[in-house]
Amino acid sequence: MKTKYNELISGLTDRELLFHLYLTQIILLIASFILGWLFYDHFSYFNQFRIHDSKIITIGLSLGIVVVMIDAVLMKWLPASYYDDGGLNERIFKNRNVFHILFIAFFVAFSEELLFRGIIQTKVGLIWASFIFAIIHYRYLFNWFLFVNIVSLSLLIGFVYEWTNNLAVTIVMHFIIDFLLGVYIKFRSRK
Repeated sequence: MKTKYNELISGLTDRELLFHLYLTQIILLIASFILGWLFYDHFSYFNQFRIHDSKIITIGLSLGIVVVMIDAVLMKWLPASYYDDGGLNERIFKNRNVFHILFIAFFVAFSEELLFRGIIQTKVGLIWASFIFAIIHYRYLFNWFLFVNIVSLSLLIGFVYEWTNNLAVTIVMHFIIDFLLGVYIKFRSRK
């Protein structure tokens, strides 16, 4: 299964890879709107966005930075095989400019947090939302460390959502993690 997945990814051009990334996020947004329409009155889950909340900076930004710092240290200490996702993250980020990485990180953070925290976690709970989040990140299923990492990260973001009850906090946290790791991967691959 892992071999077929790696062959599929290596057979895609960078343009096709980017197309599939954006298509996946659009599908998640569509799923969010459909589920939001089914389970919430008048899309009331959008009330979970409070952009004038200081926790966006004190919790979302700071925890995002802490997660990236821990990940950067682990990337240096652990064997490279622990972070082997088949080269997908490197292919996504290494040839992008910083502004494109910023856009990708925001789009991914917004679409995934809206669906997984704003709708799924609210309706079925933290554990199920984290499990589904990990399954959606299919490439991590082939590497035990990455799978544990993504489940742990999802649980952490889920706890932050439970604590703050503000999607803006989790979106910022998710964005900071994806953006800084994307930039890290970009500049690491140049070496």
